[in-house]
Amino acid sequence: MAVNIINDGDRSPRVVLSEPTGSTAEVLLYGGQVVSWKNERREELLFMSSKAVWKPPKSIRGGIPICFPQVANFGALEQHGFARNRLWSIDEDPSPLPPPNNQSMVDLVLKSTEEDLKTWPHRFELRLRVIVGVGKLTLIPRVRNVDSKAFSFSIALHNYFSLSDVSEVRVEGLETLDYFDNLLMRERYTEQADAITFDGDIDRVYLSTPNKIAIIDHERKRTIVLRKEGMVDAVVWNPWDKKSKAIQDLGDEDYKTMLCLDAAAIENPISLKLNQEWKGRQELSIVSSSYFSGQLDPRKVLGSR
Repeated sequence: MAVNIINDGDRSPRVVLSEPTGSTAEVLLYGGQVVSWKNERREELLFMSSKAVWKPPKSIRGGIPICFPQVANFGALEQHGFARNRLWSIDEDPSPLPPPNNQSMVDLVLKSTEEDLKTWPHRFELRLRVIVGVGKLTLIPRVRNVDSKAFSFSIALHNYFSLSDVSEVRVEGLETLDYFDNLLMRERYTEQADAITFDGDIDRVYLSTPNKIAIIDHERKRTIVLRKEGMVDAVVWNPWDKKSKAIQDLGDEDYKTMLCLDAAAIENPISLKLNQEWKGRQELSIVSSSYFSGQLDPRKVLGSR
């Protein structure tokens, strides 16, 4: 299917993807960032801040920013690295990925610049394929080392999900796992709850997570399923009320209808030798929730680990 590129004045050009049943996605060339994903009923599934700044060089709070080559402040670079603050290009040579059938997609690429090399002295190519299918949004990031020496990087797909009420949702699939608590000096703890629920700010990196994690939204009677490959960690973040007021590009009440659940590689950075390529994959889907005593039947969503 043809790539539809739209220019909106002083905003970044964006690519609009749509598949035959009506699901759509919008991807900005600035940051290679997905900023919208709607189902066939035109319901927005990603959260976007009511105070988001859409003019470069400011990164946009919402959608799916890409954190590379650093996640958060786990390193010496700027917060979440620089990929989300660079202008990407349409990738004219996305091989060797196979073409998808009956889906709409775009391939983007970001290559290191001389300016980037001043702060992160490694030559790289970061590619991203975004695919919209029936009820699914798939992101396939790839990183190739085109330098003369090996390097290591961290990466995260920083998914902002739109929810009915964060205090009423639960996350399943991370129980019994270890996590770093970023609110407590990155101390390591073990998750004791049967599912993660929310009544205050949270900022955790769950380690060695399964390839499927679910966000169960009781009020909307739907479950967001995140399937991932190549990114073994998962970040769970919500700033809650007090911290929301301190974030300039986030509305004071926005925290109530959002949750970040990221596919990430943080604890063990990925190392690449010359000409080596790493590939990850994230598939987001929406399924209807079925309940018994308020619980989702995990066999229908999580399946095997």
